Amino acid sequence: MSPSRHQEDTTVTSATPPGAAGPPAELDPHSWAARLTPRLAQFAAVARHEHMTRAATELAVPQSTLSRAMARLEADLGVDLFARNGRRVSLTTAGRGFLTSVERALTSVERAAETLRTDADPASGKVAFGFLHTLGSETVPGLLRAFRADHPRIRFALVQNYGEAMLERLRAGELDLCLTSPVPNEPDLVARRLDEQRLRLVVPEDHRLGTRRRIRLAECAEEMFVTLEPGYGMRRITDDLCAEAGFRPRIAFEGEEAETLRGLVAAGLGVALLPPPAVPRPGVRELTVTAPRAVREIGLAWREGHPDTPPVAAFKRFLLSRRGQLLSG
Repeated sequence: MSPSRHQEDTTVTSATPPGAAGPPAELDPHSWAARLTPRLAQFAAVARHEHMTRAATELAVPQSTLSRAMARLEADLGVDLFARNGRRVSLTTAGRGFLTSVERALTSVERAAETLRTDADPASGKVAFGFLHTLGSETVPGLLRAFRADHPRIRFALVQNYGEAMLERLRAGELDLCLTSPVPNEPDLVARRLDEQRLRLVVPEDHRLGTRRRIRLAECAEEMFVTLEPGYGMRRITDDLCAEAGFRPRIAFEGEEAETLRGLVAAGLGVALLPPPAVPRPGVRELTVTAPRAVREIGLAWREGHPDTPPVAAFKRFLLSRRGQLLSG
């Protein structure tokens, strides 16, 4: 069973989270969009002034150049957009219909450009930041609080998800940065190890191992495990650690949340390898694993060769400065 594709998108301000659009479609150089786009603003100006000379003055182009551009536009479309009376013009019925669509398109471009400029503003821009669910209760809020002490107006679109899903969104340009585990080693991404977190073997309070404080993982070879689903970083780490200890874990239940797994352990349904909880959970005991060394590395990842906006660059520098001090517990 593979992880579900849902995620929690949260914004610190009213900013809209990044969209789910795929890579941009190629623009055919012979398409209407490619042929007409350079002349749309000129057409709108002529339509607004109903006068070639005044429109040319506004656009800072020679009147003859603008007249030729409008004649070429009409020739390309095969439709008269203007009725001419010297340098004065008025829109035809077809021209008025075309203007409605042109104004809508130009407004959309204007809004998109303004959004880009706003999001890149060094003082008040936006960072799309992804992180693991297990970092969401304490670690990330603490990081954001510390960062915003010096950058109070920078906005965040926050995405909690499992590691592979975040890397997919990172590649798609929907995230600027993400905290994930294991630290990826892939050619299209840059990743830096920031910290490591010791994992614990979580057992029911009344379990035969519940009186222990330390355990070798090999002693659990016959236990039933509750784990995260395949595709989650912690599942891969669990499988690898058990293999290093000489066994393959017997899986009783798979889930999507570490705290849900703790609840299953408390109910006596198995044992689990998990990072420390934000708040102690009743009904379980958490044992130190002495062998093999049970840790997970937390790293920061971003796209190779992708230029950062000023707010993203500032937050990246902040996170990298926390190397070795990122996590608590």
